[in-house]
Amino acid sequence: MTILIAAGGTGGHLYPAVALAREFLRRDPSTRIIFVGTVKGIETKVLAHEGFPLELITAKPVMGKGLGEAVRGLLSVPVGLWQSMRLISRHRADLVIGVGGYTSPTMLAAAALKRIARVILEPNAYPGMANIAVGPCAQRVFLAFESAADKFAKAKVRVVGTPIRRNFLEALDRSAPVSGGRRLLIFGGSQGAKAINSAVLDGLADMARTFPGLSITHQTGEADHARVAAAYRHAGVSAEVVPFLYDMPTVLRAADLVVARAGAMTIAELTACGKPAILIPLPTAIYDHQMKNARAMEAAGGAVVLPQPELTGAQLAGAVAALLQDSDRLRAMQEKSRAMSRIDAAEKIVHECYALMGVNHDIHRTVGATGV
Repeated sequence: MTILIAAGGTGGHLYPAVALAREFLRRDPSTRIIFVGTVKGIETKVLAHEGFPLELITAKPVMGKGLGEAVRGLLSVPVGLWQSMRLISRHRADLVIGVGGYTSPTMLAAAALKRIARVILEPNAYPGMANIAVGPCAQRVFLAFESAADKFAKAKVRVVGTPIRRNFLEALDRSAPVSGGRRLLIFGGSQGAKAINSAVLDGLADMARTFPGLSITHQTGEADHARVAAAYRHAGVSAEVVPFLYDMPTVLRAADLVVARAGAMTIAELTACGKPAILIPLPTAIYDHQMKNARAMEAAGGAVVLPQPELTGAQLAGAVAALLQDSDRLRAMQEKSRAMSRIDAAEKIVHECYALMGVNHDIHRTVGATGV
């Protein structure tokens, strides 16, 4: 069996797809998984590390761009569709999975024209336009949030949660409680976030004074790494400052508190590990989907939301201090965060995809898997 997965651009699209790919391979190691992306996306770096092959097609953004870029994006569609159909034929694909981003629309449309099985995975509380546009082409639409359901045909929708890489769950089983001082993890998504980095640096003196033994891991993104690392050194604050975290499960599991963006993958990973968080949604996200994700976790009691337009270093440092000094509140937030988790999403999606393709060799079927 061969599966093509159109996912990339950001970690929020890519990592749920990687989790799903791993589950397909766990069920049947002979499955061929090929990712489809673009040369500019994070997939060129991450998939090499994860060990999955990547095919590149022509695809450009349309939504949230100026008129010129939007026109160029629309003009790239016929080329991307032709390339997508060639990929499906060359690899003799049995299933195409679209996870949003630039490559999903043409891959799903090509799969529909080729009449092979095709599904959408939408990890956000408000679906992206790419997935909405190709919703009619899909046979199943797997959602992380119920709030996204009204954008798709009801009969196709399955609300299952966001697929989580299995090593997050394994880390939960084998990790011992962390002893000693508090551990703070800061990250702004796969590409970092300059606004979060700057707020942390502005409040760094206050945090260091309040918690002299605080252990900090800060993922900055490639573009801002040098500036942030230099600022920590200048402030005399010891921290692990890195451009990118490949082993997020281990680092996240060790954290007592997390400061982060509010992408769907981030929310899923936080809740899978039962981590309390200070969420700073990306204000420029199309349809404000990160704020919707963040408010959902805040309403459940697992997070505090700080909108970026009003964010200051003092405000962030105060929020960190308030939580780390209140063990009872931190513990309650951990429980509320974990209560939100849905750790069997990948299993449910794979099982239903097998049924859609008429495949009955689900050799590692688990109790949690549901039928069609």
